[in-house]
Amino acid sequence: MKILFTSAGRRVELMQAFRSASEKSRIPLELYGADMNPHAPALAFCDRSVIVPAIRSEDYIPELIRICREESIDALVPTIDTDLLLLSRERESFLPTKVIISDPDKVALCRDKRLTADYFLSVGLKSPVPVDNIIDYRGGFPAFIKPRDGSSSIFAYKADTPEELESYSLRVPDYIIQPFIEGTEYTVDIFCDLDGEPVYITPRIRLAVRSGEVLQTKIDQDDRIIGEMRSLVADYRPRGAITVQLIRQKGTGEDWYIEINPRFGGGAPLSIKAGADSAEALLRVLNGEKPGYRGKAAEDGAVYSRFDQSIRVR
Repeated sequence: MKILFTSAGRRVELMQAFRSASEKSRIPLELYGADMNPHAPALAFCDRSVIVPAIRSEDYIPELIRICREESIDALVPTIDTDLLLLSRERESFLPTKVIISDPDKVALCRDKRLTADYFLSVGLKSPVPVDNIIDYRGGFPAFIKPRDGSSSIFAYKADTPEELESYSLRVPDYIIQPFIEGTEYTVDIFCDLDGEPVYITPRIRLAVRSGEVLQTKIDQDDRIIGEMRSLVADYRPRGAITVQLIRQKGTGEDWYIEINPRFGGGAPLSIKAGADSAEALLRVLNGEKPGYRGKAAEDGAVYSRFDQSIRVR
């Protein structure tokens, strides 16, 4: 089996997870990594690496299609936000390679934080309602301002006063403003088969974060969150991995849903290590199997702490 990961970048843990899943499942696997940077560390952990144009280039999709056809790639797995919508819209062009991405309308609502909030509300979940003009904001303080299509916490700020909010509004491009919810931050790693049926739903607490990506996390098999996510999945029908972020509000205990990323999250390998092995599940799905829902597979209470490591790439 051949799987191509786009924008492989720093996703070393994800490559290692798939390597381990291949050994555990005894499904032979050849890992391909694509990136525009030949020194991207994850490429050193792939069997084959390919250098591709920038995502914004008109040659990006044709080059990926060429690689998939010439190398007989079975599946393409995107790993960053910026090419999700593009790949979703072009999914049929890659056949017989399967692009593991949700439908374009569902990806589009994830990329626009205003649509994301509307979607959470439409499926009965709480979400802080955003506005896109500082003049219209009536949500009180502290407030939270961020780009409507942002990621990795870039240009995302907490504003404690109207003066701070006005200052941030001048530097944040195409922003939205929401009430700031204080409480315990969760990420939920979800994996579904290609028919949108859930296999794993794994909530984990974000104990420490750097640039939007988790540094320390604790598996927390919370029944209420799992139930809320089963309701969301029944409507969203994800294809492959998605991550959902929420905050359990201090004092009220209410869950406020913030964000959906229809891809493997940066911390997804931590849920995999804990037992919710979505890498192995994807291999089995591509192998024609139907894994079915596996419940609370990750070890409840397991705590993981991440660290940086160097590898010589040249």
